[in-house]
Amino acid sequence: MNKFVPLVLFVILVGFLYIGLDLDPKKLPSPLIGKEFPNLEVEDFDNGTRYYTSDKTQDKISLVNVWASWCVTCRAEHEMLNEIAKTNKVQMIGVNYKDTKNAANRYLDILHNPYDIIIFDPLGSLGLELGVYATPETFIVDQKGLIRYKRIGQMTKKIWNEEVVPIINELNKT
Repeated sequence: MNKFVPLVLFVILVGFLYIGLDLDPKKLPSPLIGKEFPNLEVEDFDNGTRYYTSDKTQDKISLVNVWASWCVTCRAEHEMLNEIAKTNKVQMIGVNYKDTKNAANRYLDILHNPYDIIIFDPLGSLGLELGVYATPETFIVDQKGLIRYKRIGQMTKKIWNEEVVPIINELNKT
């Protein structure tokens, strides 16, 4: 009987590893879904004025994209963000995360600015409240300021069309 204990333990371990390999870390459920977008006082990237995030997220469907000039994946997704901005389906809010204004301005000069509003978050305070652990991260916030969707990683055309647009269409019905 004792001969089989290592074999049973091995089979159980292999089972857990097999299940774990099938999980997509980009699809981790967010505890923020259905909760209010954090209402923090933030700094406007362009002019330095301070305002509360709720002042910008109420009464509009917003795509909030956390990005940084040093983020390689952010560069890869930026063309898609420019395409999304052209659709006028959502208000585009960028959160410039743990970055410098000079580097971020160079980034936007080269890749263009898809955002209606950019929040400057050099210390990552808003990012911390949002549970950001990697850039880019994208949120859809409804007209009441509730987070309806979170994406960790690059926004692609497929994800936009298959996951995000249906949520936006549903929100537009309410």
